[in-house]
Amino acid sequence: MEALAVRLSQLDSEAEGAIRVVMFYDTLMRRRVDLPALARASAGLAECVAGIRLHGAAQVIRFAPDGGRAPVPAPSASTATPISLDDEEIGAVWLERPGPPGPLDELLLDRLAIAAASVVERYGPARTTMADPALVELVISEDADEAARARALRLLGFAPGSPVAVAAVVSPVPLDRVARLVCAAGLAKAAALGDVGVLLAASVDVARFPAGSRAGVGRSWRDARTALRFTTPGEPVIRYADLGALALLAEIPPETARANADVAALAPLNPDDLETLDAYCATGSLRGAADLLHLHHSSVARRLAQLGAVLGLDLAEPGGRTRVKIALTMRRLLDDVRRPGQSEVGDGGDEQPQAP
Repeated sequence: MEALAVRLSQLDSEAEGAIRVVMFYDTLMRRRVDLPALARASAGLAECVAGIRLHGAAQVIRFAPDGGRAPVPAPSASTATPISLDDEEIGAVWLERPGPPGPLDELLLDRLAIAAASVVERYGPARTTMADPALVELVISEDADEAARARALRLLGFAPGSPVAVAAVVSPVPLDRVARLVCAAGLAKAAALGDVGVLLAASVDVARFPAGSRAGVGRSWRDARTALRFTTPGEPVIRYADLGALALLAEIPPETARANADVAALAPLNPDDLETLDAYCATGSLRGAADLLHLHHSSVARRLAQLGAVLGLDLAEPGGRTRVKIALTMRRLLDDVRRPGQSEVGDGGDEQPQAP
C-alpha cells in the first residue's frame, strides 16, 4: 500500500492519477480498514496531514505523511469535504497542505469521505461516551420520523434491533463520568441538552448514580423526563416503570391540581412542616419518620397532630396519609413544571428509541 502511494504521488498525468486514486481507495475498502488506517493511508498518498472527524464522537483522527500521529495544534485545513451517510452529514475529512491544494486533492477527499462513510455504516462510530447533541436530540424527539431516528441510532453505534434505555439526568458530576458509572456494562451515549443530561444506553444501573444526582429512567424521553419530575432527595433516581399509576398524576393539568383543596392546603406550610409530612408518608410510622428527621418520636407526633388539624385530616388513618402523599406529590410536580428536564426538547412521545 505504501509503495502504491509513493507511485501515485509521482504520477505526472492527472487523468491517470485520478484513476489510480479511485483504485487506491477501492483497495482500502476491500480490505475493510478502519478509520485510523484510512487517515494514515490518505496522508501518505497526499504527502500531507490528513484528518477525519465524526460529529457523533469526540475523537479527531489526524495522521502525518510518515505514518505517525500528526502534531497538535492542528492548522487550518487546506481542503475539506463532508462525510455523508443516507443523505445526512455525519462528519468531515480534510487535508492540511501547507501550500495550495493539489490537483487531485478534491478527488482524494471525495473518495476518503465515501470510504469513511462505509466504515461507519459497517462498524459504527468509536465508543466514546459524549455524542453529538443533534443526533441524541433526533433520537428522543417526537417530531423525528422512524427512518431519521434509525439512522441516528446507527450513527451513535447501537446495534440493529437492540432496545435502548433513556435517562434524564441532573448531576454535579460531569455527564461522561455519570455514563461510565451507570452504563459500565455496554455502550452508552450522552449529551447535554439545555439544563438536563440525556443518556442513551442498552441498560442503566440505577444503583450506581453518584451522590447528588437526580435521574429518571424510561424507554422513551417522555417517560424518563416524567420520572425525573417525581424524584426527591430521599428517592433521587426513579424508573418510570416503578411509578405505575402514580405516573398519571403528571398528566393532570396544573390549574386543576392547584384548585384541589388538599394541594391548596399545603401552600401555607413551612419547609419543616412539609419535610415532616414527607417523612411520615414515606415511612408510614412515627418512629420511622423520627429516624429520618433525627427527632424524638414524641416531637414528630406533636407536629403531625398540629398539621392534621390544619389540613383537616386524620393522619393516623391510611386514607389521611394517602391524601397527603398525593397532595405532596402534586405540589412537587407543580413546583417542577420548569425544573431541569423540562426543557424545550421534544419529549419523544410514546416512541421507544429502539435501534433499527
